[in-house]
Amino acid sequence: MLRGLSGYLAATLPLIWAMETVNPSIGAARAPQTQSALTSQAAGTVHDFDFLVGRWTVQHRRLKGRLERSSDWEAFAGTCETRLILGGQANVDDNVLELPDGAYRAVTMRVFDPSTRTWAIWWFDSRHGHDLDPPVVGGFRNGVGTFFADDRFKGKPIKVRFIWSDITSTKARWEQAFSEDGGATWETNWVMEFTRTAGL
Repeated sequence: MLRGLSGYLAATLPLIWAMETVNPSIGAARAPQTQSALTSQAAGTVHDFDFLVGRWTVQHRRLKGRLERSSDWEAFAGTCETRLILGGQANVDDNVLELPDGAYRAVTMRVFDPSTRTWAIWWFDSRHGHDLDPPVVGGFRNGVGTFFADDRFKGKPIKVRFIWSDITSTKARWEQAFSEDGGATWETNWVMEFTRTAGL
């Protein structure tokens, strides 16, 4: 939810074309899996994200200054609508984010690799239509999804982590965190609380 065009673009263009046709302390308190542990213990299935299919309202909380030792958060509303693509091996959602300085749209695409039992997740932002973030990659264990990527923020290398948790038929939680010390410590900078409004 930040980042820029990378070598992943060429590898993901076919997936894009297929898509066209078809309390911040929680993050620190939880003990999520490490990137290496997740990779070695991957146990995902193609149905991991089926819970997300349908329509949702989203309450966002976003840290205004990332990796600045900031505690200044802003809150805003949004919506999300998710559907399966690629015969259920992938899914895509259409998001509206009602930022205080103006709404914008974004798309998430998630694709499952059965050979590694992991997911790759890409984020597309309508304000920067030709920029593509490196995907976060990971999977679910014990009802919690954890996903990692190596990226850059303000010119410096960072690690990015997504966590999906508190998943029921009507609610779910997503959070994003950055680490500037190789994953030794994490700063949660964005939290989304999902509430279902309808199925598809």
